Amino acid sequence: MQLKAVPVLLLFCTILLFNCGGSRAEEKRVSSPEPAVLGNARYTDDGRRIITIGTWYDRYYVSRHHDIHDDANMADEVSAQMRLAKIRAVEEKYNIVLDSVNLTFEGVEESINSSIPAGSPDVDIYEVDLQFGIPAVLKGYAVSLQEMGLQGTDVFGTQMVMKCLNISNQQETCLFAPSNTGAVNAYVLAFNMDLIRAAGLPNPQDLYDRGQWTWERWREYLRTLTRDTDGDGAADIYGYSGYWTHLLSALLLSNNTGIAPERVERLSSPRTREVLEMINTIYNVDKSARPWDHSNWEINNRLYAEGLSGFWIGADWIFGEQGGSGLPFEIGVVPWPRGPHGSFTENRHSQPQGNWYFIPKGAEDPRLIYDVIYDWTNWYDGDLTRGLTTEWSRKLYMTDRNFQYALMMASKPGIDLWESLETGFNLVPLISAEVSPDELIAEYRQPIQDALDNYFK
Repeated sequence: MQLKAVPVLLLFCTILLFNCGGSRAEEKRVSSPEPAVLGNARYTDDGRRIITIGTWYDRYYVSRHHDIHDDANMADEVSAQMRLAKIRAVEEKYNIVLDSVNLTFEGVEESINSSIPAGSPDVDIYEVDLQFGIPAVLKGYAVSLQEMGLQGTDVFGTQMVMKCLNISNQQETCLFAPSNTGAVNAYVLAFNMDLIRAAGLPNPQDLYDRGQWTWERWREYLRTLTRDTDGDGAADIYGYSGYWTHLLSALLLSNNTGIAPERVERLSSPRTREVLEMINTIYNVDKSARPWDHSNWEINNRLYAEGLSGFWIGADWIFGEQGGSGLPFEIGVVPWPRGPHGSFTENRHSQPQGNWYFIPKGAEDPRLIYDVIYDWTNWYDGDLTRGLTTEWSRKLYMTDRNFQYALMMASKPGIDLWESLETGFNLVPLISAEVSPDELIAEYRQPIQDALDNYFK
């Protein structure tokens, strides 16, 4: 299986999230050279349980760290001291040693697929990219949160500390991750409020709140906003311009479908065909989406900053890099419109991002492992005003209403593996009118299924 590149932003956010350390006021022995083994659990020579996190980078801070400067990239001393105090408290509360091992990105997959089926997992808990976590869950390698008796707790409720991810129609939920990452991580539908007002159109946010924000209404907006302002016979302001990857993923979710959400491809399903037909319509029939610029990936989305797009792809990093509150027009964001087979109450709204945990089958006392990681993660004691918060992200979204839509979208992720399969699937020929939806489906249906078969083998 080919491995996708680890996004730089993801690595930065992950390192920032777990940046911590502290003084040597409470040094303890970490473990004996040859720890005792009981079942699949390891213990120090003085009887403390050793709980080990398997990940693909060097983790800070765990029991072996005693100074915030152990991490050369430590960025915030206040949160670092809080994290150090938390690891010491967790050690004392549970009589444990929290360790970590860098398995490397490639080594994580090898460890999962060799040690867990053998009944003796290499580590007590894995921190993984979803391309490793999803197959592990589908193969039955992970302990479910329900099995640990976590129903009714934070991870299934307010998610102030830990959030969970249900994979498609899996009845048991196995993947979980820290909630307090400091970023929203959702790709919203952003729009130019000034252009919409000038066209006499209602605020799309009001339509969404009334349950009236649908593909057909959005299509009407796109046609109305596409204009030739200089009279040369060619549009210079388009209803939509943006990354085709995020457009495709968002419309799939809005129509309760996907290309590869499970083991069997759905590219050829009627619901996915509706998505492809919608995209073909706005690009090649209505011509309300800006033609794709083959020479410059970024310009396909960033022209909004020049006031040349009615709608585009928005996100924390996009507003940060390409402009938001500093632009000479008002920006709104709204969830993507509902497709013909979508549901305002059941739709997923974003692709999950970042790293996720799972506890492998065979790990001794999985509830203890979860409780230790939960308390260790909750270094801010549930108070989101301390340390890392989404405050910087909220400012990027300009208004609280915008921000609340983004938060809602991020809280309802849906899984689709099509970008991880590396089949070469590409919408550019479709949006450039080189192929039809039927031709695109015929070309990629079998390669996607073959890739899924390989992915889950």
